[in-house]
Amino acid sequence: MAPAPLSPELEALAEYFQKCGLAPTASVETVRGKAKGAAQALFTANKLEDKQLNNKQGLFALQVAKDGSKLTEESRNYAVEAIIDGRLKSPDQVTAALKYLAANPAPVDAAAFDKACGVAPAGFSATPEEVLERVRAYIESNKADVTKLGWNGIGKSTGLMKGDDGLRWVQTLDLKGAVEKVYEEIFGSREDAKAAAATNKAKKEPVKAASAAVADKPEDMFLTGWLSRLHKPGGNTQVYPERMAEHLKATGGKVFTRFPPEPNGFLHIGHSKAIAVNFGYAKHHLGHCYLRYDDTNPEAEEQIYFDKILENVRWLGYEPYQITHSSDHFQELYDLACELIKSGLAYTSNDTAEEMQAQRGGKDHGARYASKDRSKPIEQSLAEFADMKAGKYQPGEMILRMKQDLESSNPTMWDIVAYRVLGKPHHRTGTEWCMYPTYDFTHCLCDSFENISHSLCTTEFIGARTAYEWLCDALKVYKPRQSEYGRLSLEGAITSKRKLLRLVKEGHVSGWDDPRLYTLVALKRRGVPPAAIIAFVSDLGVSVQSTIVQLSRFEQTVRQHLETTTPRLLMVLNPIRVTLENLPADFHLPITKPLHPKDPSMGSNTVPFTRDLFIDADDFRTIADKDFFRLCPGASVGLLNVPHIISYVSHEVDANGKVTSIVCRYENEGPLSKTKPKAFVQWIAEHKPSNSPVQIAETRIFSRLFKSDDPASLGDDYIKDIDPESLKRVDGAVVEVGVWKVIEDSLERAKKVVEERKEQAKKDGTEAPPHVDGVEAIRFQGQRVAYFALDLDSELKEGGVGKGGDKLVLNLIAPLKQDAGAGKKV
Repeated sequence: MAPAPLSPELEALAEYFQKCGLAPTASVETVRGKAKGAAQALFTANKLEDKQLNNKQGLFALQVAKDGSKLTEESRNYAVEAIIDGRLKSPDQVTAALKYLAANPAPVDAAAFDKACGVAPAGFSATPEEVLERVRAYIESNKADVTKLGWNGIGKSTGLMKGDDGLRWVQTLDLKGAVEKVYEEIFGSREDAKAAAATNKAKKEPVKAASAAVADKPEDMFLTGWLSRLHKPGGNTQVYPERMAEHLKATGGKVFTRFPPEPNGFLHIGHSKAIAVNFGYAKHHLGHCYLRYDDTNPEAEEQIYFDKILENVRWLGYEPYQITHSSDHFQELYDLACELIKSGLAYTSNDTAEEMQAQRGGKDHGARYASKDRSKPIEQSLAEFADMKAGKYQPGEMILRMKQDLESSNPTMWDIVAYRVLGKPHHRTGTEWCMYPTYDFTHCLCDSFENISHSLCTTEFIGARTAYEWLCDALKVYKPRQSEYGRLSLEGAITSKRKLLRLVKEGHVSGWDDPRLYTLVALKRRGVPPAAIIAFVSDLGVSVQSTIVQLSRFEQTVRQHLETTTPRLLMVLNPIRVTLENLPADFHLPITKPLHPKDPSMGSNTVPFTRDLFIDADDFRTIADKDFFRLCPGASVGLLNVPHIISYVSHEVDANGKVTSIVCRYENEGPLSKTKPKAFVQWIAEHKPSNSPVQIAETRIFSRLFKSDDPASLGDDYIKDIDPESLKRVDGAVVEVGVWKVIEDSLERAKKVVEERKEQAKKDGTEAPPHVDGVEAIRFQGQRVAYFALDLDSELKEGGVGKGGDKLVLNLIAPLKQDAGAGKKV
């Protein structure tokens, strides 16, 4: 789907805003909004086009333009200077700056300003250790309230800490991490607290139990904030009241929403918010959501896009009430267009694009004037419109324009195009039509046909709402209520279809599903759980503000989900052989270990422990180091889940000085048998009867594709921003034999989900959705390594995995947290 095109003058202004640091999307949203004049004046006064600002700084300057209208020009300019020189680095600091400047008119006291806005050194400065101590001090001073709520109150406590002078300017993620660490010190792990709460659940009051249960659900975003304030069904006012009566009769007063993607590309992470909002809002209110393909541009539409859009919706856990297409209504739309002409509110025109630009004021923002065809006789427009349908015009020779309000300040009311000739066959209607309706004509009417109660879309469509409502009223049809929320974007991610297509075509990535991309097909292949994506959207909440989120925050949400849902397996990325010289060659000790140390329900598995085993090359150094607690000459180390330590004896190197093998002792006897190691390392034994270890054909380690936070702002130079080290392939990794059980159990769970969906479809009297998961649903944590999923390049033989001939290819889903203080993975 596409919003109304910008006028030439607004296109020029949007380009100017991009030069001032705003990303293309933010630039377009700004020129469509009320603040464009204030932003242009402020940006021009400070010559921001010459300052080479990044997107963050551009958005901060825009914040000054929007929220600093009552400040003096000198004060506003001072705030912008503080943004340019890097003193103001966060939205909170900009807000504090505006508040200070409002209370303290120019001339500005720089030191007082910096202190009020948290600018170091006059303002805020703290090391991670100091932040941790300040958090401890705050919690100690509020111990009664903190203890009363426990882990359930961590969000409230963190929010209150942001009001504390000593913590106000701490980065949100840094503060969150410190608070979690202190909470673990006081209450133990969050998982243990949840387990204890579940054990005592029966003893708690029903109301309290219910409220606690709701707090962990993605539905939270519908209970508070913008979505909680939307109108009730029937609350959208109509010019013709009888239309509402007809609507409520058809819907029974239920919520009806729709997700209306254009089938001309693959969905990306931003669409996950639209899917969660539209499908989730309907589900929360026991209503229905349509999946409606906005297929009015056959030039760009392909069947694979239709297929993948539906697959993505189902993968995220939603099932459409009905799958519809705008093309379902081509005849009805044509008939209504004829009615619009008959009522004198539409006319045919052969105006060129250049002529229409001139009519709208042109590049010089001159006076607007009507098309020569605006007063054309109705009969002539009807005849020419029929000729358009009959194929008597070539593309560009004739269009249908709506006769709206040329005096309006809203460009979507300047007689925008309703129909255009494309001369292309349609994938569903064939050659029946050679002209097609535009988004502005189609979207609101399809919403009306489907009795949509809540037409939810992103804020770039705010300007289109006026035309949306005008057309429904002009045709006297039911008028849905359009409501707009802020879109979701990720730092460092490209979502432009044109830019993504170039990445694919030029071979910079392996395809639309390259796991370094943030298309939904790529996230699926990478192994990101769909529930983690929905949790991410829910955690962000929904408001009218567009959200640009750090990739680290997305990754942290994924990691938190994986932490509680994936089994843990011994894995060695870069194996090096270790021989325990004091054990006999046939030594074999079965080691039973839990698949998750904090979730007994996942069960356990048994692995062999033998004389010959493998550890990771990173866990051994040839020279002892006081800060290195793993294996090295003169040191000992523990093996995860093994009763006794191993001690270094010797090692061998090749001609290049690379360590090829290590000899150690297994200290199961004597004075060292009771020694507690300073560190444990992962290991995998060599044991042919158990087919251990399991070889990994290839392990793919992904990092961020682009070096900068906002590659989209670089224009076509975004290609130069690609990190050539963003994909590393590791050969020779090994994993424990328990991986086969994890694979079998994961596949069995996936089948169970399919059966449950079939049962639900049977109850609902609908078609059962197909299985949408692949091998990427097989996920595990390589202990002390990272979270991994099987890639679709893997080969699992029929008749049972692990029988020989299988090929395992792993994708990195997310790394583990790094403990910089200990210099080791945790």
